[in-house]
Amino acid sequence: MERRSKRRRRGRGLLCLTALAVLAGLYVYWGNTALQASSFSPALRGLPPGFDGCRIVVLGDLHSTYFGDKNKALLEAVEAREPEYIFLVGDLLDAFRDVPQGYARETAAGLADIAPTYYVTGNHEWAVGDVPELKKTLEAQGVTVLSNEFVTLERNGDAIVLAGIDDPNGFADQKPPETVAEEVRAACGEDVFWMLLAHRNDHFPEQYSFLGADLVVSGHGHGGVVRLPFTDGLVSTDRTFFPSYTAGLYEENGSTLFVTRGLGNTGWSFRLFNRPEVAAITLRQG
Repeated sequence: MERRSKRRRRGRGLLCLTALAVLAGLYVYWGNTALQASSFSPALRGLPPGFDGCRIVVLGDLHSTYFGDKNKALLEAVEAREPEYIFLVGDLLDAFRDVPQGYARETAAGLADIAPTYYVTGNHEWAVGDVPELKKTLEAQGVTVLSNEFVTLERNGDAIVLAGIDDPNGFADQKPPETVAEEVRAACGEDVFWMLLAHRNDHFPEQYSFLGADLVVSGHGHGGVVRLPFTDGLVSTDRTFFPSYTAGLYEENGSTLFVTRGLGNTGWSFRLFNRPEVAAITLRQG
């Protein structure tokens, strides 16, 4: 009787452990596939009145991931945010997993049908290779690719500048960010309000914050991969602990940074307490 009782207790314990493992697996799966809508309203000094209330959806780090058939769930989530512009800030593709055929074309076409979409490269596109062909594919679907250049955006009678730079993984002789900033000032004046799309969040404190951009929009940090209370993320994409500038709004040297937590994962990695993010920024006058 005593042996039977011990066997029952062991069986119940094993059943409980199995149930907990299944629940944990389901939670991790949900936490890596269920989209989360986030909202931010930075108050920006010098923002022209015509852009007060302008809504922008920021997407980053898809890493060749589908959310629904042909990204249907992602596109529906973006459309629900009613963006006036969409910023796609790099790592659309992943260097450590197969890129589904037609992935870039389908995703670009779906986003461009919702709102004017602007794209800059991340480090993974350059690792995958054939970036010039990728840019042609995106542009053919109506996406504006910003390769160390800038454009003017107009709204309600006012104008601002949107610049974008290729990732440092790009061509060795590419135009540096400092030159792009000089060209913006030379063409549009010292007082122009301008935004910069730049994939690498970790370049902000030492480099991008000194360029003079009023708002820098980045990805790359994956929200710190694991997000715990009272931290800015647990692990960087370079595998260092407790990184900063991984999610949300920051300010350094008179420049504001927004970092999206991103959407996908690279290779075998997964997110924890850090769901894929569809981020909406509403610009406000400071």
